[in-house]
Amino acid sequence: MAKTRKSSKASGPSDSEMLLEALTMLEKEKNISRESILEGIENSLITACKNHFGKADNVVVDMNPETCEYHVYLEKTVVENVEDPVMEISLAEAKMRDSKYELDDIVREEVQSKNFGRIATQNAKNVILQKIREEERKVIYDQFQGKSRDVVTGIVQRYIGKNVSINLGKADALLTEKEMIKGEHFEPTQRVKVYILDVKATSKGPKILVSRTHPELVKRLFEEEVAEVRDGIVEIRSISREAGSRTKMAVWSKDPDVDAVGACVGMNGSRVNAIVDILNGEKIDIINWDDNAALLIQNALSPAKVISVIADSEEKTAKVIVPDYQLSLAIGKEGQNARLAARLTGFKIDIKSETQAREAGDFMDYETEYEDADYEDKYYEDYDGEYAEGEYADGYADGEYREGDYADSEYREGDYADGYADGGYLDGDYADSEYQEDDYAETEYRDNEYDDAYPDSSSADDYADDVYAGEENNE
Repeated sequence: MAKTRKSSKASGPSDSEMLLEALTMLEKEKNISRESILEGIENSLITACKNHFGKADNVVVDMNPETCEYHVYLEKTVVENVEDPVMEISLAEAKMRDSKYELDDIVREEVQSKNFGRIATQNAKNVILQKIREEERKVIYDQFQGKSRDVVTGIVQRYIGKNVSINLGKADALLTEKEMIKGEHFEPTQRVKVYILDVKATSKGPKILVSRTHPELVKRLFEEEVAEVRDGIVEIRSISREAGSRTKMAVWSKDPDVDAVGACVGMNGSRVNAIVDILNGEKIDIINWDDNAALLIQNALSPAKVISVIADSEEKTAKVIVPDYQLSLAIGKEGQNARLAARLTGFKIDIKSETQAREAGDFMDYETEYEDADYEDKYYEDYDGEYAEGEYADGYADGEYREGDYADSEYREGDYADGYADGGYLDGDYADSEYQEDDYAETEYRDNEYDDAYPDSSSADDYADDVYAGEENNE
């Protein structure tokens, strides 16, 4: 026996030393904890005992996690007459081992694992390998679960039908046809940026779903490219996207000295162009965020110019008037510009041209002569730019009504105190009129004295020529 032990030592390291070396390697390469592998080995030994002895209810494994030295024992009960040699031991035999044993005591009998049969050993090996695979999958799942909703770089492997398999290092991800940009094609070994949508644990390992069309992909790319966004100085407040075609993004800076749009665009467009290249030429509109819904909608419709915006924050609807020549630009090709603006702002936007608004009675004339300083002094000196009486008490400031349906309108005093918007009377009687001379030029006079004389008049010229321009009064 002594020679055998010496020969064993000379032939190489012990089983426990080899096991310790293997566990250390697994721990480093696959990030699998030693404790979990030792647990798997313990279960494999119990399984081997069950296959060898037919049962394993009384099997105990004693394992040292530091040295990986282990022992397997069968716990047998001391009885007078042995009926089950696996579970019981006779009193006489127990006394031979130690005179202290009495009936019903538990005797530990060590099992030599090298005595296990081939089948039992193979099953134990399979249990250990299965445990290693499970732990490896769990590590990969935890790793990518932590990267969920983030952008990673992968290498295209192959097409699986219309889907693409992308290698992310320790795991493969699936880019489905639905999550691909329309018209995009990949070549094997091509590097590509993808957004991790979801990570699911399956029996075959983690299933990772990625996307190239998700709006958050653009946001994460800006976080990578723009230091101000990454550091939180510039915030991306809202984003809407039609993948492969166009993206609109509203940004805001907490630092008044930092231009949010300029930071995202970069010098000579370097930052935004880098992201456009990743997205294969997709256009990106970057606008300033504004808490004022009307101004935000105006910015969102860029590059179209806007005459006026009437926004209802409660109903989440907005009426927008644009110059006739800007209507197609505001709506965009196949309605894309308006659609993206609506998603960006959360408002349902109704866009009309100036002509359409005039015909519908919604137009507010902005080309009046009330910008003159004399009129500004006359009509605003007592109010400091703010009308504080009547049903519009919440809103005329510096000529602009800031709330409700009269945004960007201008108030004028006098006989018509219920609502002039840049020369237009909004309640209907004096719509589209223009104040030029002596308070009455080109307006319709509705007093009873003249109603009979001009019952059908709809033209301001009748009054300018016959009544207020020095002609004799109508008869």
